Amino acid sequence: MEPVKRTIFLAMTAFLLACSTAATDPPTACGPFGAPSAAVFSKVLPNCGKGQLLGPWQDADKIDRYACLYQPKSATANSKLPMIVYLHPSLFSAGWITQTNILDLQDSISLTDGPKILGYIVLAPEGRKTTHYYPFPDNKGVGWDNWYRQLSPAGDVRIGNTTWRENADAATIDHFIATEVATGNVDTRRIYVTGWSNGAAMGVLYSVNRPNIAASAVYSAPNPFGAFNDPCPQTPVAGRPASDKQIQVFNPAARTMHIHNACDVGGICPNGEQLATELNAAGVVVDDVILDNHHQRVHACTDSCGTDPSAPEKSTASAAGSMIGLGNHMRWPKEWTTAMLDFFRQHPLKSAP
Repeated sequence: MEPVKRTIFLAMTAFLLACSTAATDPPTACGPFGAPSAAVFSKVLPNCGKGQLLGPWQDADKIDRYACLYQPKSATANSKLPMIVYLHPSLFSAGWITQTNILDLQDSISLTDGPKILGYIVLAPEGRKTTHYYPFPDNKGVGWDNWYRQLSPAGDVRIGNTTWRENADAATIDHFIATEVATGNVDTRRIYVTGWSNGAAMGVLYSVNRPNIAASAVYSAPNPFGAFNDPCPQTPVAGRPASDKQIQVFNPAARTMHIHNACDVGGICPNGEQLATELNAAGVVVDDVILDNHHQRVHACTDSCGTDPSAPEKSTASAAGSMIGLGNHMRWPKEWTTAMLDFFRQHPLKSAP
């Protein structure tokens, strides 16, 4: 069995076994930014393949952070190109971008109004090994912390006598974006975010909090404001939160496309519908795209694959629905990548930051 297929098979089997047994999480003290910062185990050094390894850069936890940079062949000196930031799924690292066709299209598509300006830069930051509020085996490992939601563009925030540090993953993404922007090669009106699964959740959370991000188009995101075992769900709002049950987003102007499956793992489809409802209420315009098992667009979730919008660990899906949903979740919708790229083309920032 090929290594990639074997990895997918093992992950699917473990997840299906886990969904039938609830795990107990330790008590968590919720705060104004959701759960505390994730416990960190170690750094991750990605295999960038044909890309360039960036880093190390130390985050606030003194963990070395890295990113992969992929330049299109069309890149020339003194030219500015759009940039896509890709955030990998949990349990897989930045090199998992090769399981998409984002790099395959890198030299053949324009993300600008000038069809002759082909190509885009791809930046793939690497997560780190931390605790997650997902079912086993995804309760710890490589990934992104979208449960501690202190993503203020101002950095650290002081409330009373407590200083709330900026989310370390958001700060890392900030750093590597700034590093590439400093080269002068990036069209700063056209910085976009994409991601897959946990990376998609982080991509949505990051985009709606960073005014330099024009738009996001992600695949199969658990709701970063509340899904699975999240002990501190919050509702996104555009203004000052009324309580710790709400969290302010600082860039509601970021257009968002969420592509997910009608039959997805653990009830992600109704959870994704909940995400769209919450973001729309906060003023974020969401293009919500639901796909059937053949990646054709449909307009409703499949009930046999889960109906609870909180996407609980003990899924309401049938055994067959769970298997089909996880298989769908592990497969990037390559037929829709050009639509995601065109979504980016249509939604640049109105002016450079």
